Parts: sequence; structure tokens; C-alpha cells
Amino acid sequence: MVNILDSARLFQQVEALKPEMVNTLMQLIRVSAVGPESSGDGEDAKAAVLMRVLSEVGFDRVERYDVDDSRVSSGKRPNIVAYLDGETNSKRLWIVTHLDVVPSGEASHWKVTKPFEPTFQNGNVYGRGSEDNGQSLVASIFAAKALKQSGVGLNRSVALAFVADEEQGSTMGIQHLLSKGLFREADVVLVPDSGTPKGNFIEIAEKSILWFKVSAFGKQTHASIPSKGLNAHRIGMQIALKLDSKLHQKYNACNTCFSDLISTFEPTKKTKNVDAVNIVPGEDTFYFDCRILPQYAVEAVLADVCDIASEFEAETGAKIKIAVLQKQTAAPEVTSDSEGVMLLKEALRQARGFDAVVGGIGGGTCAAFFREKGISAVVWSTIDEVAHQPDEYSKVANMVEDAKVFALLALL
Repeated sequence: MVNILDSARLFQQVEALKPEMVNTLMQLIRVSAVGPESSGDGEDAKAAVLMRVLSEVGFDRVERYDVDDSRVSSGKRPNIVAYLDGETNSKRLWIVTHLDVVPSGEASHWKVTKPFEPTFQNGNVYGRGSEDNGQSLVASIFAAKALKQSGVGLNRSVALAFVADEEQGSTMGIQHLLSKGLFREADVVLVPDSGTPKGNFIEIAEKSILWFKVSAFGKQTHASIPSKGLNAHRIGMQIALKLDSKLHQKYNACNTCFSDLISTFEPTKKTKNVDAVNIVPGEDTFYFDCRILPQYAVEAVLADVCDIASEFEAETGAKIKIAVLQKQTAAPEVTSDSEGVMLLKEALRQARGFDAVVGGIGGGTCAAFFREKGISAVVWSTIDEVAHQPDEYSKVANMVEDAKVFALLALL
């Protein structure tokens, strides 16, 4: 139990920093950090803003672990780690957030503001990346600043990691940091990249992920003489419907550990084919995002996808290609009595007066890479779950209250 005077002083200091937190979040949103896979220029410009913010906190040291990437103008993808030294360095508290954001999507769907022109309205900061992952990123920084300013003693050292490439697989982000040996099995790792509006859910398990692209190749012709061609668009639609139906029917188990009980197989992105209405497309491309319960093998799902593609090739004469964009088998589940879960539960009891529940989600986070290495990582934050949506926003009250929990963890 943390001394009540220490926690009160700490929480008061976090509250006093609220205007700075709002301003910092808006600064970061203004700098697009979309990855090159989505025609963006990466995170380096945003990292420059972040480095200026970190320099004003008083961290004991700040380190960079950049990765070369010729696809972006800076030639690098930034990963930043900031440290506060505590009474012991043997069991550090890590808070891991990501710099990159998803593309804005259709501009016409944004009603409150433009994606990278943040606005503060009705207690919310609107803009792309505000909730995912700007809210927690800023909360972690100002939790550290409040710890410094309040003068309370840290029971453990604190390390904040700000990583690249989370939205596209983390190869140049947390996977790179893990390869550097920065993390230990005894560390407590918190990844605040998923959550609930009440903040009463701690994520300890994730589904497997499979992203794949389907390309159908037929023969282009004039739409008035379709018999002279082979309509790749029709074939693509038929394949998509077949995949949607078969995968949901075959992999239909429920797992009550997860907030979304079933495996999901969603047709998502669609690539443009022809430019005119009167052209029969000779090529059609679409994508699936699959979140698969751990009891199913990802390779089995992929084999079914390839079988369906082969069936359509034989039936139609079209050429069907399957390209795997991301394939990640579910990492081992964190035990509900692990140190990270127990510390977070205690922090929530002291800060908010409730007992949190644990479970799994369909989304993928950096926590999976820690779990694969035998490092228990928990996922938690307080969010309205508007990530990747038009008019994405961060509720400022959530950002401030989460900063209090982050700071309290350093005292436990």
C-alpha cells in the first residue's frame, strides 16, 4: 500500500499538468506518422517533436535505437527509450507506446476536424492518433514528470519505450528493441494500447493474426462483349464471399476468455481495378484481416484459403494468387496472478476503488512479442475504443486518470 500522502501529492501534480498534457497531445497529432506501407513517411518527424518534449521532463537518460529504412525520407524508423532511476533497477516498470498511426481514411467522413489538425472540444482532443496511441504515450510522459516534480521515492526504475512500426507488424519497432536485450523476465511490462471505457479490464491474451491479399487475374475486355474476356472482379467477389462463409463456418468455436468470443475473418481493403464503367476488369485485388482463437492453427486457416483459391482457378480458368502480409501465432497467455497483473490490479484499487477483470482481445499489440520471449506483458488503458475511426478522439479525463495509475505503479 502506497503512503496516502505520497499518492495524494502525486495525483495532485498530475492534475496540475493537465494543460501541458493537452498541448503535447495536440503537438504530436499535428505531425503525421503513417508508415510507408500506407504511403506515409514514417515516424521521424514526430520523434523530433517527442525528443523536445522529453528533454523538458528530466529523465536520467534518453536513448535512441533507430532502424534503417530506405522507404522513408529520413532513412530511419525511430525507437526511443527514456529512463527514470528508482530505488532498484532489478525489476523495472516498462510502459510501451507507439509513435505510428494508421492513415486518416476518407477525409469526408471527418466532421469535427481534419485528421492532422487537432482540436479540443467538450473535454476531448480530436485527431488521428489521439487515442491510438497518443493518449497513453502522453500519459506515460507526464506520469514520469509528476514523479519527478512531486519528489516521491520510486520503488522501481521506470522505462518508457516509444516505438515505430506497431501498426504494420513491429519489425522495426518493439521487435528491434527486444533483439537488443533491453528487457528482462523480471521486468513489469505494461502496453497501454487497448482498453475499455471504464478501465476495468486487463488484457492477458490475444488471438492469432493473419492478413492476406487475394489477387484474381482474368482477361480485360469491353463490357458490351463480356464473353471475350474473363471478369476478374466477379471472380474476386465470389472468392471473397466463399472465404467469408467457409472460414466462419469451419472455425466457429467460442472462447469465453475473450471479449470477442469467436474468430473473425473480415474482408477489408479493396484495390482499385479499372477506370471506366464499360471495362471488364482483368485484375481484381482485395484483402482479409483474420483474428483467430488460439485453439486454431494459423497454418490450417491459410491452407483452407489456398484450397479455395485453387478451386476457383480450376472452375473459372482465372489465375488466383494469395500473398501473406502478416502471420502471427497467438503468444502464450499471461497468468492472472503474474506480478504485472497483480500490481495493476492494486494500482486500480488504490486509484479508482474497483477490482479489474482479466481476459483476452481480438486486437494485436506489442505485448505479444514480449510474451513470446517469456516476458509477462499486460495490456491496459481507459479508452472509448474509437481507434482507426473518423473523428478519433482522446478523452482528456481518461488521459489524466491513466497517468495517475502509471505513476502509482512506480511506487508499488
